[in-house]
Amino acid sequence: MEQYKQEFIDFMIESDVLKFGEFTLKSGRKSPFFMNAGAYVTGTQLRKLGEYYAKAIHDNYGLDFDVLFGPAYKGIPLSVATTMAINELYGKDIRYCSNRKEVKDHGDTGILLGSKLKDGDRVVIIEDVTTSGKSIEETFPIIKAQANVEIKGLIVSLNRCERGKGDKSALQEIQEVYGFPANAIVSMEEVVQYLYNQPRNGRVLIDDAMKASIDAYYEQYGVKA
Repeated sequence: MEQYKQEFIDFMIESDVLKFGEFTLKSGRKSPFFMNAGAYVTGTQLRKLGEYYAKAIHDNYGLDFDVLFGPAYKGIPLSVATTMAINELYGKDIRYCSNRKEVKDHGDTGILLGSKLKDGDRVVIIEDVTTSGKSIEETFPIIKAQANVEIKGLIVSLNRCERGKGDKSALQEIQEVYGFPANAIVSMEEVVQYLYNQPRNGRVLIDDAMKASIDAYYEQYGVKA
C-alpha cells in the first residue's frame, strides 16, 4: 500500500472522521464503521485532506484535466482545498467549480460557483464518500447542461466496498451507468488490512471482535474493491 494511503487512514482516525462501533446508516444498514467527512473543520485538516486527494487524483487520472467539480455542499471545500494542493504539489493550475442548490438570479448569476464550464473542458468530480450514487444522479445532468465537457472520473475519499442499489458497489455502478471511472483514496479493504491488530495511540481499533463484525457486515453487504 502506498505511503500516502497509510498516512490518510491515520489522518481519518486522528481527525475523528473514521469511527468503529455500531452505527445505523441512512440506508438502514447497521454498520460497524462510519465515516463523517464533516469532522474536517480546521485549516490544517483541510490542507492535508487536499493533499491526499491531489495525490490520489494524480495516481488515478493524471493531471491532464481542466476543472475539479465539487457538488454542493461538502464538495465545495474539497474542490477548493484540492485545487490548491494540486498547484502546490505539482505546479498545475486547475480551475474549481461547484454547483449551488438554488439558482442565483442576481450578481454572480446561475447555478455554478467558481469557474464556468466551457465546451471541451475535461472534468474530475470530487466527493467525500458515495454509498448509493444519488449525488451523481443529481450532479451529472447539472454538469452536462452547462457545456459539452468530458468527465474524466470521480474521486472519493473512502470506498466502503459494499453494494449500492444492486449487486455491485456504488462506485462500480457509477462507472457502468455513466461511463467514467470512479476511484477512492483508500478502500475499506485497505483500512482493515492496515489497522487489524495494530495499535493506534495506544488503542487497537480493529481487534479480533471488530474484525469479526466487519467480516459479518461484508458477508451480507460486501463487494470486492
